[in-house]
Amino acid sequence: MNSFDEYFKLVQINTNGNELSRLFDAVTTNETYFFRESHQFSTLIDKILPKMLGSNINPKQINFWSAACSTGEEPYTISMMLMEKRFTSSNIVIHASDISEGVLTSAKKAVYNSYSVRNIPDNYLKKYFISTGQNFNLNAKVKNTVNFRKTNLIEDRNFKSIKGIDVIVCRNVLIYFDTKAKQKVVSNLYDSLNPGGYLIIGSSESLHNITRAFRPSVINKVILYQKI
Repeated sequence: MNSFDEYFKLVQINTNGNELSRLFDAVTTNETYFFRESHQFSTLIDKILPKMLGSNINPKQINFWSAACSTGEEPYTISMMLMEKRFTSSNIVIHASDISEGVLTSAKKAVYNSYSVRNIPDNYLKKYFISTGQNFNLNAKVKNTVNFRKTNLIEDRNFKSIKGIDVIVCRNVLIYFDTKAKQKVVSNLYDSLNPGGYLIIGSSESLHNITRAFRPSVINKVILYQKI
């Protein structure tokens, strides 16, 4: 390509979508690691989930969605923490999505380096991973608890099949969008949630000036946004 205009035209005329997928892989930020801001999950699992299982329309099952999951560390962290609390796949379903096919492929393989696992407690590392030289392979029991799919958080059509979610985790994503895009994404996430469901964003993020559709609450210094 001799110019950005040429490249833009290439992306437009490439009907199979391969160039657009490569573009997404190149420009998206995929910073993540296991047990990142894990206090959010601890609060959710210890304080919120027991109440939800008792009052949910379908009390036998809670649907999680890790939006913008990158290489999978976030949903797998949730899965392991739930296992430690004796939640099972019979009452918890975990969905995970990202716009990048490259990171989704890595997430499904679930092979991680020392940087990704550096915050994992020793008991989790020994119980759920197999060390192979410089890498750490997540065991199949945890891998099988997460359902991965490609999703663009901006496009409405991607959300038609994502409904009935009880907890959405969309952390450290909105900071990369302008105000209009933030409002679009949050609106889509809101529509995917069940009444009374929760949205968790990054500790450094806020829905202030984006929407008032959620009711914020603070538990153990963790801000949770509930669908009214």
